[in-house]
Amino acid sequence: MGSIAQALPIKAGGRLFAELAGEAEDVKAAQALRYQVFGEEMGATLQGREAGLDIDELDPYCAHLLTGMTIAVVIVAGRWWGRRIDWLPDVVCWWHARLCRALGVRVQVQGELAPSALLVANHVSWLDIPVLGSRARIGFLSKSEVRDWPLIGWLAEIAGTLFISRGANQTSILIPQIGERVRAGGQVVVFPEGTTTDGSRLQRFHPRLFGAGQLDGVLVQPVALRYGSNAAPDPVAPFVGDDALVPHLLRLFHHPELRVQVHFLRPLDGSGLSRRHISEYCRRAIGESLGVETFDALSSPGCGGAAQAHASPSSSLVEAA
Repeated sequence: MGSIAQALPIKAGGRLFAELAGEAEDVKAAQALRYQVFGEEMGATLQGREAGLDIDELDPYCAHLLTGMTIAVVIVAGRWWGRRIDWLPDVVCWWHARLCRALGVRVQVQGELAPSALLVANHVSWLDIPVLGSRARIGFLSKSEVRDWPLIGWLAEIAGTLFISRGANQTSILIPQIGERVRAGGQVVVFPEGTTTDGSRLQRFHPRLFGAGQLDGVLVQPVALRYGSNAAPDPVAPFVGDDALVPHLLRLFHHPELRVQVHFLRPLDGSGLSRRHISEYCRRAIGESLGVETFDALSSPGCGGAAQAHASPSSSLVEAA
């Protein structure tokens, strides 16, 4: 068997030919080529330990993406023909659940999801979206950069994700859209930290989007996400800093039985409250659930009582449902 160059497709007489690599070094070189092509298609470069992994391990994930692409094409075609896609939310929920299974993510749920609410969650990873999306017909507000992710961004847009650009002052447009979805009986997730953390702390919650929680008929429900099976945060799940999608995926495939705890906390009726008050109520509730200290405006005398007054009785009824 010759060099790897002989194993690559060669154009001859208008047709493509490929030679099967049989020797160990040729197979290794062909494997490296597969990584290069995969990385280029997904917009990432595999380096270090990840570059030595067997790309066949990605088959379940790739097959799932192919399923998502097929569904998306059907949706686009249906919309082009003017058809209503009433089954879309259920299919998106199914797709998220199947993605969690493909990645070996086990979701443990505590508490009750409010039947319609603005969901406010801490942000650890892009995994937060399939983890929460697998629970119900849930919509998301995501940073605009996700729209540019290869394939995944397109699927997110087809699924109805709302996107927000940094510094674009889009709250006046997004707040009515979020309120409309919640009042129609849905849930919309926002990540008010605006970035991810390793799960050991909470960043400041930006209060602008909590304006949706001030609308009549919109409950606000904090949601605490913890990756790991004990008090220590999982070291692999966080998607932080300069992490790239493909290397992170490969680390996940070599981290089986990843566990995530989802705690749906007491909802709050935010009508009549300030955006900052709603924001700090959610931050404190999530911090208490995660065992993370928070120091906020609600610690001052009188504020806590107001929050509890607005959280009851509707929140207690939701929890007991």
